[in-house]
Amino acid sequence: MGLLNNSPGRTRVKICGIRSPSDIDAAVAAGVDAIGFVFYPPSPRAVSPNIAASLISRLPAGVDAVGLVVNASKAEIDAIRAATTITLWQFHGDESAADCERLSEGQPWMKAARVGPQFAFDDFSLQYRQANALLLDALVEGYGGGGIPFDWQGIPQAWISANAPRVVLSGGLNVHNVGEAIARLKPCAVDVSSGVEISKGIKDHNLMREFIQAVRAADASSSS
Repeated sequence: MGLLNNSPGRTRVKICGIRSPSDIDAAVAAGVDAIGFVFYPPSPRAVSPNIAASLISRLPAGVDAVGLVVNASKAEIDAIRAATTITLWQFHGDESAADCERLSEGQPWMKAARVGPQFAFDDFSLQYRQANALLLDALVEGYGGGGIPFDWQGIPQAWISANAPRVVLSGGLNVHNVGEAIARLKPCAVDVSSGVEISKGIKDHNLMREFIQAVRAADASSSS
């Protein structure tokens, strides 16, 4: 288990923006591989390091605790690290590769891309070649993701083939489109937040279960 334990035929699932113990327990019961904790105060899904620590304590071994930060200072990262047991960092702002390396302090990390019409995929993967994963999200105003899909057909096929083992696909995924996304791109993992919510920051337990079931169905279909 874990988000980046890439194995052919099994797409990993990250559910982001969880803030309550009951949502943690439901995600774990559904078979999630990683939980994302948002340390970006403007987000309606943000949590404090202490709250995140309490939620992380409910995770079984093998489920990653992902710390999502946006242009965070070293002091802010240090405060999160002191309170929690984050196992993977997600840099979702304007951090350079050097920033990511410095702030992660040797822990695994992934860099989020905000994919618009003119996005330079080759430049992105080259610049962040040391990243453990590349998260593809839609270009929206502000940071932290907007639950909006982007044009998957705009991703060059050669780039997909070269990078799929470390691609985490995000941006407007839900139970209805995640199967198509997996069939088309075969990413290492998929990342969902608003697609399994009743309202911002409030997860729907049935939708979480159905989303993961849709991922498993897509995996089964692609291997048959």
